[in-house]
Amino acid sequence: MALSSCSRLLFVASFMLFSFFVVTSSDPAHDFSIVGYSPDDLTCINKLINLFESWIDKHGKKYKGLEEKLRRFQIFKDNLKHIDERNKVISNYWLGLNEFADMTHDEFKKTYLGLKTDQLPKRNQSPEEFKYRDFENLPNSVDWRKKGAVTRVKNQGSCGSCWAFSTVAAVEGINQIVTGNLTELSEQELIDCDTAYNNGCNGGLMDYAFAYIASNGLHKEEDYPYLMEEGTCEQNRDESESVTISGYHDVPANDEESLLKALANQPLSVGIEASGRDFQFYSGGVFDGHCGTELDHGVAAVGYGSSKGLNYIIVKNSWGPKWGEKGYIRMKRNTGKPAGMCGVNKMPSFPTKTN
Repeated sequence: MALSSCSRLLFVASFMLFSFFVVTSSDPAHDFSIVGYSPDDLTCINKLINLFESWIDKHGKKYKGLEEKLRRFQIFKDNLKHIDERNKVISNYWLGLNEFADMTHDEFKKTYLGLKTDQLPKRNQSPEEFKYRDFENLPNSVDWRKKGAVTRVKNQGSCGSCWAFSTVAAVEGINQIVTGNLTELSEQELIDCDTAYNNGCNGGLMDYAFAYIASNGLHKEEDYPYLMEEGTCEQNRDESESVTISGYHDVPANDEESLLKALANQPLSVGIEASGRDFQFYSGGVFDGHCGTELDHGVAAVGYGSSKGLNYIIVKNSWGPKWGEKGYIRMKRNTGKPAGMCGVNKMPSFPTKTN
């Protein structure tokens, strides 16, 4: 009996390196929703291996040996199944293969989150003290990227320093709004030097980091570059110029209208719960998936708008430009829940700066 082209390729491959990949014959056929691949491609074992190899090349992955590569392939296959199954049932956003596709969800959470809310500072809950309380004529949409107040998407890598990236994004924004200069600032300085309450790669909070910058200023990124690990504090590095802020304000918690008022005036630091599996593979659209409100990730809100009847907040992440919509996620607003999507309304804050 003649073999199909897929079977012939698999037969030949059995004598080669990839014969060691374990894929059970009891796996059901899946209509995988991966751009550029047909259902037949992704039910053929050899094609799955080819997809894995092309993904490895695209993302420059390196593994210590065959055993590790086999383990990562199995994780990759399981993640591929999750992406396919979710894309069949969700409609307003979609998932895709990204550089995290060889990580288990537990590995991902341990590596890329880092907001610590167990020792929250006392927050300003008084509406009377909220700086933008009386702001009127809220625009229909705001995008601080288009206004020149947002720097490139950065990548925290394998350091739980999201809190520093969230802080810096908000400070870069207000600095540009006040001075007209868009200047990349140093997350590494916060990781190394802001240690009274924050814990470097083991997490922290944006309000504490704002307080540090108000007291000490913050160096430029080029003068104090990111290491993806904790280093030695060099607060006076090269005596180079620092950017300063006057202080910070908290937006009243669980109040989306107040969040939008503040966001219409400047980028904000916000906390979200990003531990859901769909977050790992978010690729585009308005995210309205399942998530709670236990904040575990610091990000920056840089605008809001509407698309096809869905209102959203534009969020800048720190997982690099290959994640999501070139490093951003649009998160649904007007959910009817005070805490908002994934708790985005729970803990917004922003730096202040005078001329």
